[in-house]
This record gives sequence, C-alpha cells and structure tokens, in this order.
Amino acid sequence: MSSASDTMTAQPTIATQKIPRRRRLVSPGLLAALPVIIFLCVAFAAPLLAVLGYSFMPEKTFELTQAPTLENYLAIFSNSYYLSFTKSLGLALTTVVLLLVISWPIAYGMAKIFGRWANFLTLAIIIPLFVSENIRLFGWVLFLIKGGVMLGGLKAWFGIDGESMLYEVPAIVLGLVYVYLPFALFPMVLGVSMVPREVTEAAFDMGASRWQVFREVELPLAMPGILIGGLLTFILSLGSLAESKILGGQAVIMIADEIETAFTFGQNWPLGSALSMLLILFSGTLVLTLLNWIDLDKILGRGKGGNGD
Repeated sequence: MSSASDTMTAQPTIATQKIPRRRRLVSPGLLAALPVIIFLCVAFAAPLLAVLGYSFMPEKTFELTQAPTLENYLAIFSNSYYLSFTKSLGLALTTVVLLLVISWPIAYGMAKIFGRWANFLTLAIIIPLFVSENIRLFGWVLFLIKGGVMLGGLKAWFGIDGESMLYEVPAIVLGLVYVYLPFALFPMVLGVSMVPREVTEAAFDMGASRWQVFREVELPLAMPGILIGGLLTFILSLGSLAESKILGGQAVIMIADEIETAFTFGQNWPLGSALSMLLILFSGTLVLTLLNWIDLDKILGRGKGGNGD
C-alpha cells in the first residue's frame, strides 16, 4: 500500500505539469478569439490609424509623404471649433440628466411593480427601434412645425395660434431624449433588478424612510446599471448628427456636424480627422475611466471564481 501511494505521489499531476509554450500559443481560446481579433483589426484599428495619420497632415493635403504637423489641432482652437464641442458636450449632459430622471421610475416599475405588463412595455419601447431614426425625427417635424399636428390641432380646436417649436435647442433635446431613451432605460432596468427586495424590506423594517431607502440602498446598488445607461447615452448624444440637423437646423452646430462638413463640403480631410480624434480621445478616456469604477463581474453575475459563486 505504501509503495503504491509513493508511486502516485511521485507522479506529477496534470495541474502541476508545465504546459509547453507551443501548445499555449495555439490554445483553443486563442483560436476561438482569432476571428474577433481579425475583425477588430480590420474594422476598427485600421480605420482609426488612418484617421490618426490624416490628422497630422497639412491642410487639404492627401500625400503621405508630407511631414507631420500639428496645425490641424491648433486650428480647432484658433477657429473656435471648440465651441461646437462645448455645445455638444452641454447637450449630451442635458440629455443624460433628463433620461436618468425619466427612466428611473419606468425602470423601477418594470423591474419591481409591473409584473407581466413589463413585457408589453418593453415591446412598446423596442418597436420604434425597427423604424429608421430619420423617419421618426421627421415625424416629430410634422408634429412640431407651424400648422402641423400639434399647433394645427390647437388652432383648429381651441383657436390658439402658436409658434413653431422647430429649429430651437429644446427641439434638439427632445429628439435626443426620444431617440436614446431605450439605451438609458434597459441598463437601468438591469441595475434596479440587482437590488434585492429583502434588503429594501429590511431597511423599511428598521425604520428608514422612503427617501433614505432610495438614497442609501436602491441607488448605490443600482449604480452600475445607471452608469452604463448614462455612459451609452452620453457617448451617442455627443456624436449625434441627425437630431441637430433635422430638428435644430442651424440653432446649434454640433461637433459631428463640423466633422461632416470638413470631410464633405470643405474637402479638408486632415481637419476632419483631427476633430474626429479629439472626439474619440475624449469619449475613450471617459469610457475607460468609468469602466474602472464599474464591477462588470457583478453585473454579469460572475463571482470571483468565474462560476457565479
């Protein structure tokens, strides 16, 4: 018995055997991820590097042999392009705040109250996504324009002659909130679902008020979903274009409009690339910063061991 046990202990186990380097390089995980890696390199990294290279070219020059220059980045601040970026930033922040205020009661109801009606509400919110964004925005044009559905109805029924609400900042904000509502709502539903009912009930049993439960229990536990929803809507709103052009006209020139003008009408690809890199740099920094604060393993239900324990 002792010799057999000695023989078993003398043999190295599979867990302690050193895996050959060649075998690690062709592991199943690497082979499975290879199509995704190729796709990211072709569809993301290559265009990004092309835009980065063009951003250092002289103005309206498309020859790769030219010496790199910073004049395009300097032109952003000397020609007041930064004002468009600031306006876009303000509109994006306003949209995020409004969406969080609007989405929280809906998300709370879908996760905790509505029950089987939550599926119907989810379907009602998802269905408009199957229609083109431009078509939906032109629907709002018909609704808000002078003599349109709303103002025409008010004049016909009540004799109220109102002014058009189009081509103003509130119309742009309305379009942003309308288009990006699902992107804020569904992550927030996920966040609210992470709050155990037993925890809130225990807080009420201990004498906490409704405001205290919301501030100290529900809001902190739902914060990952809130942050993801806010991040998605902020990034999408910051780079939006159709809402400002269709509903706002020339009321606000957003950074995406400046980029489109530089690439198309201006035929100044280096300047458009520099504006694009500024937007990408800001958005990427924000995303990486917030992702360091968010526990994705907790959101996805994965434990430290990777098996949900």
